[in-house]
Amino acid sequence: MKLHDLLESVTDEQSFLAFVKALREDREIEATAEKASPSGPYGPTQGGWENVTIESFLESACSWAEDTGFGESQDLSDASPLRKFATFLYLGKIYE
Repeated sequence: MKLHDLLESVTDEQSFLAFVKALREDREIEATAEKASPSGPYGPTQGGWENVTIESFLESACSWAEDTGFGESQDLSDASPLRKFATFLYLGKIYE
């Protein structure tokens, strides 16, 4: 199952943890690929990671939360807290 599909399926603690494990695995695969063939300094890595340091990851996740009211402007107003947090983590990967 793709990472975004796992994000969409977060409804409870188990599905949240499955998503977090998949996000970690996605990052590990990306780190290995980047060592073998580094991406350019501008834009995302080969696997779509915009933010590869913990600092940039958390900064982007926080920026997304602030910019969208923690997803209120993106149809997450009725989402569970775990789904919102999973989205927060996912956006740490891709939000600029």
